[in-house]
Amino acid sequence: MNNKNENLNEKTNAKMSLGKRQDMDMNPNIKSFTELEFKDNFMFGVIMRNPRYCKPFLETILGISIYNIEMQVGINKNLPKRSRYYQGMIDLNILEKGEDYKNLKRSYVIFICTFDLFGRGRHIYTFENRCLQDYEIGLGDETTKIVLNTKGTMDDVSPEMKRLLDYIDGQEASDEFTRELETAVNTVKGNEKWGLDYMTLEMHYRELFEQGIEQGIEQGIKQMQTALRMLKEGKLSVEEISLYSGLTVEQVLKLKNEL
Repeated sequence: MNNKNENLNEKTNAKMSLGKRQDMDMNPNIKSFTELEFKDNFMFGVIMRNPRYCKPFLETILGISIYNIEMQVGINKNLPKRSRYYQGMIDLNILEKGEDYKNLKRSYVIFICTFDLFGRGRHIYTFENRCLQDYEIGLGDETTKIVLNTKGTMDDVSPEMKRLLDYIDGQEASDEFTRELETAVNTVKGNEKWGLDYMTLEMHYRELFEQGIEQGIEQGIKQMQTALRMLKEGKLSVEEISLYSGLTVEQVLKLKNEL
C-alpha cells in the first residue's frame, strides 16, 4: 500500500462489503426493485460481478493498477471481527492443501460504510499489522484492511475517490466512472431476470422477519411464564429471577406488582 505505483501482476484477492447500521433481514421496509441504488447490497453485488466496473472501482480505492482479481461481496455487522474472519477465509482459498505458505498472495479486505465506524471524520482508514513497540516495523504479511466512510469530512482522499464515495452516499454521479455506474444501475433495473431474483430474495427476507417476530413472541411468553412461576414460589430474589428467566429486572418487578 505504500507504493502507489505498484502493479499487481499476481492475483489480488479482495473481500469487499457494504457496511450498514441496519441489515435487510432486520428491516421489514425493504426497498422495491426499482428503488434500489448502487449502495444497496443487492445492486452492489450484481454490478461488482462485472470486471468492467469492479476493476476500476478497486483501482480507485487502492490507488494501484490491478490485473487479476477475485471478488467476494458480503453483508456484515461486526466489521472488525468480520475482517479477521474474511482474512482467514481468503488465505484458505488461496492456499491448496500442502502448499507452501510463501505462495500466499497480497490480499485486501475492504468495507464500504455509509457511516463513520471510528468517528474520526476520515474517508479512509487503512490497517496493516504493525509492531506495538515500534510502529515503523511492519509484519510484512501483505494483508491490508481498508474501511471506507462515505460520511468523511477530511481532505484525505483523491478527488476521484471522493466523487465515488459521494455517489455511494446517494449524491448524483459527477464524473465518467460514477456515470458508468449509474448507467449500470439502470441497466440492472431493466433486467427482468434480476428483478425476479430480487423479488424472490425480498420474499425470503420478509419471511425471515415474520418468523423472527413469531419466535420472539413465543420466547417472550416462555420467559414470562418462567418468571411468574418463580415469583409465585417466592424463593428467589428479583435479580435471580431476572438472571434465570432472561427478563430484565424492570420486567420482573412489573410482573411482581401485577400478581
